[in-house]
Amino acid sequence: MTAPLALYRDPNVFEAERELIFARTWQFLGLESDLKRAGDYLAQSVAGYPVVVVRDEAGSLRAYHNVCRHRAGPLVGEARGRCPGEFVCRYHAWRYGFDGALKAATNFGSAEVDLATYSLFPIRVETWRGFVFVNLDEKAAPLIDTMRPLDARFGKRDHLTARIEDNHAVASNWKVFVENYLEVVMQDVDSGEGDADANGLWAWVWPNLGFTLYRGVLVVIQMRPSSAEATQLHHIYLHEPEEPGIDAAHLTAEQITEEDAWICERVQENIDAGIYRRGPLSASHEPAVAWFQARISRLLEE
Repeated sequence: MTAPLALYRDPNVFEAERELIFARTWQFLGLESDLKRAGDYLAQSVAGYPVVVVRDEAGSLRAYHNVCRHRAGPLVGEARGRCPGEFVCRYHAWRYGFDGALKAATNFGSAEVDLATYSLFPIRVETWRGFVFVNLDEKAAPLIDTMRPLDARFGKRDHLTARIEDNHAVASNWKVFVENYLEVVMQDVDSGEGDADANGLWAWVWPNLGFTLYRGVLVVIQMRPSSAEATQLHHIYLHEPEEPGIDAAHLTAEQITEEDAWICERVQENIDAGIYRRGPLSASHEPAVAWFQARISRLLEE
């Protein structure tokens, strides 16, 4: 049977998911190619947790909560950009090194603030095949443990350097959209043309990331929860610079996304209407949905 409706509309459930799922899993943040120089950064909200990843002077990646220790102002305000030499809070201009240390508490005397006490809150950052991930859980297993099942099937895709990005707002719980996506889960498709690059791969990574690869275009789909009944879809289309099929692939994917968003929003409306309670799940066609709902329920009961 399907999961209880509270999982799809209760704000308290969403708050529990933020802590028990999104603060403990590897979350895709962006492309490492955007972090070439010292000071280059990527920023995003992970289920309400503001985070930032930066390339430091030694060439390493560092990740922090995008929160100043003074009065909670943001260190950066854009999704990606560059901070020359240091972070400067956008509120009261407290200054931090890329190592997270507070360098100057603007408007405070030297005796008023112990700089060593107010370093930024660090989080973990790792990369996989040029994709940047963060994890708020210091004890989490390495990223490769999550990506290993996909890693074996992914092949070499370093030549896909051109990209298109877009976003879609969906008025449904993030799990409604994930469950719609999970009717595929992980599938290799042979085009029959003898060309490995023409073959397809559809994959999903716990808890909210999808990859589709077909005819040379790789689409990364992140299903970002905004609230109990709102989801933001972020798509990145990666392809060769002169890929002739990118326009058609982008148009087709956009049409499918609009169709998926429409049905997910109607499902959310019907959940909220109060008529539907629970329904059966097909053992042959919906095992991934059943697995996903069971895993969510177990985590929320811990």
